[in-house]
Amino acid sequence: MKRMGILCSCILTLVLSSLPLRAQQPPAASPAASATSPDAAKAVADKLNQLDQRVTAAQSAADNAWMLVSAALVLMMTGPGLALFYGGLVRHKNVLAIMMQSFALMALITVLWALVGYSLCFGGSGPVIGNFQFAMLRGVGVVPNADYAATIPQLTFMVYQLMFAVITPALITGATAERMKFSGTLLFMTLWFLLVYAPMAHMVWGKGGFLNASLGGRFPTLDFAGGTVVHITSGVSALVCALYMGKRVGYPKQPMPPHSMVLSFIGACLLWVGWFGFNAGSALSSGGLASSAFVATHFGAAAAALSWSAAEWLKTGRASALGAISGAVAGLVAITPAAGFVDPLSALGIGFVAGAFCYWMVTKFKAMFGYDDALDAFGVHGAGGTIGALLTGICARMVINPIYGEGKPVGGFDGHWGQVGNQLMGILVAWVLAIVGTFVILKIVDAVTGVRVTEDQEIEGLDITQHGEEAYNLES
Repeated sequence: MKRMGILCSCILTLVLSSLPLRAQQPPAASPAASATSPDAAKAVADKLNQLDQRVTAAQSAADNAWMLVSAALVLMMTGPGLALFYGGLVRHKNVLAIMMQSFALMALITVLWALVGYSLCFGGSGPVIGNFQFAMLRGVGVVPNADYAATIPQLTFMVYQLMFAVITPALITGATAERMKFSGTLLFMTLWFLLVYAPMAHMVWGKGGFLNASLGGRFPTLDFAGGTVVHITSGVSALVCALYMGKRVGYPKQPMPPHSMVLSFIGACLLWVGWFGFNAGSALSSGGLASSAFVATHFGAAAAALSWSAAEWLKTGRASALGAISGAVAGLVAITPAAGFVDPLSALGIGFVAGAFCYWMVTKFKAMFGYDDALDAFGVHGAGGTIGALLTGICARMVINPIYGEGKPVGGFDGHWGQVGNQLMGILVAWVLAIVGTFVILKIVDAVTGVRVTEDQEIEGLDITQHGEEAYNLES
């Protein structure tokens, strides 16, 4: 028994003493593993590359889907949005005429855009206007244009920008409502698109443009979605048209109330919804910047609707539906250049200022100078676009959109007060181009087709005299 215990002890000692030696010995390499390790690394690299491609494709698909929806939303702003909004504000004898102007521009500008418009706005890299690089949409396909939108087909970018070109001249018809010839409208809008809109769009948004903030502009003007390009140019041009054409027969002695506030109310709501495509779509992607612009757009509109209504209530003792929807549109106009640069609270501030300022422009400024801007295109779009562009230079923040590079200040709140000067330059260029260009075009159109209908035609109404039909059949 004693011998058995000694023998067991010896065996246990030998086993324990061998463990450290085994632990210190490296495992023998498998010949098969050694042979396949480079292949395994290559397989992992291929898998990662495929995953990266799938992620990029998913991002591109998401961005493209959002941009196509945004393009449709912006088109909806013209028809039916603006057509209903303006249609309700005119007298019943002119409702089809004003709607037809918006609808005709949807067709006319589209054709011009395909032929030369897109190229003049986004072709080349000149300081004032593009070239014929993309004339007849040559070279515009599903491959992205990295200068403008690297994750979506250039076709998508092209058609999205088209919708801005469609609605901009349509805004001018608010000032010429109830007295401009249809033939004169078509010729005027054709020339205005080529000589005013195209240069301004290229200067602000085109590569190398004089006012471009991200692609080499000498005076980088912040205009996220069209404060200068769309609203100042159309609003100031509307004022020039109103002054050139003169007042409507009977204005201001004869009352000319809106014939259907219901139509205008529906139109304003469609404009508000469509504006999300207008502003948030200008991010050209479906990421965080689009979300920021979406929120700013909504907050700006809401604040302006309240401030316009409050100003009206203080003056008249009541808040009207017309005032509320006009205020909302004024807020949407003012937040347009700022939507992708400001935080939500700044958007509220811009909206409050714009609503009250545009109310003063429509009720006081217009009365002081006595011009007949029939549907207040200048008071809302010209004035709202100007104040919005200026406030953008003050409120823009690099934390929202570091357009000048990471860590570089953007607007006044960042300490870059020089941006206000750049904004003033952009505003000045837009005003001068709109005034001079519109006046010259009006002279040309007046000599070719005439601008204004006769007094008898105006009294009878443009629905009958220009289109041979009526909006409402009131016969029993």
